[in-house]
Amino acid sequence: MEDHRILLVDDDLNLLEMLLSIFTNAGYHDLLAASSGAAALQLWREQKPDLIILDVMMPGMDGFAVLREIRRTSRVPVLMLTARGEAEDRIEGLETGADDYLSKPFLPKELLLRTKAILSRAYPEQQRQVELAASTVDLSRAEVWKDGETLSLTAKELQLFEKLFENAGRIVTTGILCETICGEFWQGYESTLSTHIRHLREKIEENPSRPVSLITVKGLGYRLNLKEEKP
Repeated sequence: MEDHRILLVDDDLNLLEMLLSIFTNAGYHDLLAASSGAAALQLWREQKPDLIILDVMMPGMDGFAVLREIRRTSRVPVLMLTARGEAEDRIEGLETGADDYLSKPFLPKELLLRTKAILSRAYPEQQRQVELAASTVDLSRAEVWKDGETLSLTAKELQLFEKLFENAGRIVTTGILCETICGEFWQGYESTLSTHIRHLREKIEENPSRPVSLITVKGLGYRLNLKEEKP
């Protein structure tokens, strides 16, 4: 969720700085900021954010005008912010195409919860299932289905598998995999990696001693072959 790009728009620079801090502290890293309607539209066109947090009361082009311009061509989710709580503002915002509405002052937690809800509706996470020669790995559940049996992956095994899956069909070096499970100071953990690889093979391979999905590339690292790929 935190990978989504969010555009924050408010003419109050102190509030804009606070919004950036709230989202940064919550783990959102792809943030854009604008202090006017014109700047917001320019960033929206150039950067294509996944969500816009949009202040209503801005001089010149207000939030409603910005939203109307956006809605001419885009359904990007928009959460409106206003210092006024009148029902008329809320109705106008929703009729113009806002996805939600939050009155100032607001609690950071409520802003984050509403943001998360909007992103979940707009960009639902699809179930991620990986088909291998002898098993199916469900990344969303950290489970392996093999021979009618369900096996659970440990946190480290899931981390390893996700890294291998991101690079399916390509070699992932021992160093990269060690760093994935141990952090940047991974030197000396090669034997720990070998242990996790062995346990992972026991869960995903028909014959762990003769793997066809999780292959060792001698002197380099490992490669994950998906079902449709040849080992």
